[in-house]
Amino acid sequence: MVGDHCNLSGDRPVLSQNPKTGLSCKMVLQAVGKVLRKSKGKPNGKKPVPEEKKLYLEPEYTKLRITDFEFKELVMLPREIDLNEWLASNTTTFFHHINLQYSTISEFCTGESCQTMAVCNTQYYWYDERGKKIKCTAPQYVDFVMSSVQKLVTDEDVFPTKYGKEFPNSFESLVKKICKYLFHVLAHIYSSHFKETLALELHGHLNTLYTHFILFIREFNLVDPKETTIMDDLTEILCSSGGSGSSSNGSGNSSAGAQNHVKER
Repeated sequence: MVGDHCNLSGDRPVLSQNPKTGLSCKMVLQAVGKVLRKSKGKPNGKKPVPEEKKLYLEPEYTKLRITDFEFKELVMLPREIDLNEWLASNTTTFFHHINLQYSTISEFCTGESCQTMAVCNTQYYWYDERGKKIKCTAPQYVDFVMSSVQKLVTDEDVFPTKYGKEFPNSFESLVKKICKYLFHVLAHIYSSHFKETLALELHGHLNTLYTHFILFIREFNLVDPKETTIMDDLTEILCSSGGSGSSSNGSGNSSAGAQNHVKER
């Protein structure tokens, strides 16, 4: 115990006249200073966990696509095609492709490895039909998404396939809901399973699918931009050239305002 021999309040230390005691106090102050320097800004003196580098933003990976086609042109509504028909056709196709892309890494997405449905600093919850908030693992969340979307796209009253059958008034809002959930799945693959996607050499397919999907939902305003902000850094790189194979070398992060704490949605 230092007692009255030294002052730790930030003023000049007051040392005892006793040389031995003064030396002891000096040693204590030096030790305390050393600890404070080590623990400054670091809880319990531990080094903060460095933010994991986003591998999917590396230029050597973002430049790879399976086609150089201009997706901006591909997503535009063709002449004489009904808007709802176009939305239905593309939404169903994206559902199947994203489901297939996720299936390639599903064995790595487990309740242990992905205990929450997380994308970077955001954690997603599932809401059941009664609006009850459910915290679930990533594979459970994806299963909820795929099951509910499968049910919708195969419902003749929602996604009619027979001639003369009308789309419901709620069709656009349902498409928006589907696209939001499909975005979550794509974002989770990038955020948590890009290394596995690289190992499988499927990152070109993933980049192509993501680019096509983002340009589609932008073209028809299907997902609130606030919802996709979390992946704006990747979107900026992949979609800045209209979705063509050429890519920017920069990784400008337009989501610089992202918080360090976990968000919930």
